[in-house]
Amino acid sequence: MSEAPALASPKWRQIPGGVWALGFVSLLMDVSSEMIHALLPLYLVTVMGASTLTVGFIEGIAEATASITKVFSGAISDWLGKRKFLAALGYCLAAFTKPIFPLAATVEWLIAARFIDRVGKGIRGAPRDALVADLSPPEVRGASFGLRQSLDTIGAFMGPLLAIAFMWWAANNFVVVFWIAVIPAFLSFFLIVFAVREPERPLELRKVRMPLSRAELGRLGSAYWWVVAVAAVFTLARFSEAFLVLRAQSIGLAIMWAPVVMIVMNIFYAVSAYPAGVLSDKANRATVMIVGLVFLLVADLCLALSPNIYGILVGAALWGLHMGFTQGLLATLVADAAPAELRGTAFGVFNLITGVVLLLASVVAGALWDVSGPQATFFAGAVFTIITLVGLFPLRHRLDGRKPA
Repeated sequence: MSEAPALASPKWRQIPGGVWALGFVSLLMDVSSEMIHALLPLYLVTVMGASTLTVGFIEGIAEATASITKVFSGAISDWLGKRKFLAALGYCLAAFTKPIFPLAATVEWLIAARFIDRVGKGIRGAPRDALVADLSPPEVRGASFGLRQSLDTIGAFMGPLLAIAFMWWAANNFVVVFWIAVIPAFLSFFLIVFAVREPERPLELRKVRMPLSRAELGRLGSAYWWVVAVAAVFTLARFSEAFLVLRAQSIGLAIMWAPVVMIVMNIFYAVSAYPAGVLSDKANRATVMIVGLVFLLVADLCLALSPNIYGILVGAALWGLHMGFTQGLLATLVADAAPAELRGTAFGVFNLITGVVLLLASVVAGALWDVSGPQATFFAGAVFTIITLVGLFPLRHRLDGRKPA
């Protein structure tokens, strides 16, 4: 009888404290990073005298570095049998890199800082997600990943908003804003060090010696590779959110207001991710994914056909809902499908493959935009979404392979 209240308690109360702490770690680091990243391209061009080609080079190298690093950090966490050390190391690198941005006297220093910052992101990504899975009981795993995704996304839109506010307060002094951004980065690092406790490794778990070997990758199992395949096709439909901003500009929205589209998208993303995670713990996970894909399909049609800013904002809101219903859920599916001792490797490989496909999807979207206009880009996204939906229906039960940790 004494267990009944616990079972009836709200999902958020059942989520372990370590998962909450990891969510706030992500929130604080995202606030810091996005405050800097929102201003860095403008700072490079207007203050440091860099070309737009240099900006593109820096961003391309940075994101590629993060994707590749995730594979190795995830595999190393499986080899060590420990997640927190690598996750904390990634946040440490990112925190101690932040002061370089206001101190840098040359573009080369900024390139180095951006590179090291993304290495830190790559090091922490897969071990952190594996740690969330290790900490979360199976019955609240979807809610746990949804919560982390919500907090992470709150940081993603708070950062640019704070950057705008502090640029106004500091009379457009980039260096002052960069120094302010250092504070949440160090708070994030201290929080993971002192507030997150790694669970004891179960004695029955197999020791992994070569996580990236063919034999170990084979042990990930068919359910995991189905998740990766579905996510890859789905990512072809989900190109970069930068195209939402470009679409707003294409219908005449002033440049200074164009980021409002991203703010709307991220608000709906943050608000929906946790409820979607809770729903995925109660319903078939793939069914929840299908709902997210329907949101994306309607968003693509809205963005393709709307002649005014109101329709574009509705499309951005629907895009945010699709992100909320799918991104945390994909991480949950990876955690469900992969063996516990290989979760780091599973998240690393998953992030690498979807990162490469996202780059390909964005290149194709840009080419279609240049050749045939914005409508072609979003219609193509709708076609890929329909293909993913058709493929998901017969796989609903295969992709819902929940198993105890």
